[in-house]
Amino acid sequence: MSRALTERKLFDTAQRLRACLDELAVLDEQLASLTESAEEARVRSLVSETPLAHREHAEAQRHVDALERARRSLLASAEALRASQDELLDRLLADDAARG
Repeated sequence: MSRALTERKLFDTAQRLRACLDELAVLDEQLASLTESAEEARVRSLVSETPLAHREHAEAQRHVDALERARRSLLASAEALRASQDELLDRLLADDAARG
């Protein structure tokens, strides 16, 4: 692979990683808020012991669980992008060593 192509791929990977990390930051804020809401719903459910309160808690918890799954997926994507970035950097270093 040519150096220019490797550099381009490295640039693209860095941009995708930055976008992924930005999305992860937003998701973390949403998760914190929803987790707090789910905990409040859980307490209301325990105190009121009504079917409606139990359903509200279950629904809030489902949303938290879904966001946690999305967060794990984003973390896996970020790790894959970091690994790709490391590989591309290694390729550039090897290319420099071979030339130097």
